[in-house]
Amino acid sequence: MRATGLLASELRVMGASHVFETLPIGSAGESAFLNAALQVRCSLSPADLKLQILRPLEAKLGRERTADRNAPRTIDLDISLFGERVIEDQTMGLQIPDPEILSRAHVALPLADLAPDRLHPVTGERMWEIAARFEVGDDVHIVPDLSLWPQSSSR
Repeated sequence: MRATGLLASELRVMGASHVFETLPIGSAGESAFLNAALQVRCSLSPADLKLQILRPLEAKLGRERTADRNAPRTIDLDISLFGERVIEDQTMGLQIPDPEILSRAHVALPLADLAPDRLHPVTGERMWEIAARFEVGDDVHIVPDLSLWPQSSSR
């Protein structure tokens, strides 16, 4: 089954954060990135979600993977949280919760926007507490006229 068919049959979008524009990490002069978080319901395992849905969708949208994790790209789809699960699978390159939740504004801020009271399964902190370490400002800002989901525009 094609990725888009699987996407429609396996995922149900429950909500979305605002879209945040952030400056690239380690690539001065490159275009800014757009970042957002979606909450979905899914019957797939994290590995199947990554391999059967996210990777094929990235490829369909023109993503070409390189050795440089911070290289410019058309799209980057990650699993930041998966319920309360803690997963570290080096062979799959799957680490949940995403360690960048604690260290990167472009991950923490959309998650806190979407689910501020959600607990980090390792630290026990609420997403808003993690996001409070970062500032919305010159390097990160909400894109007011861009929405992935109708509810995100009403917050």
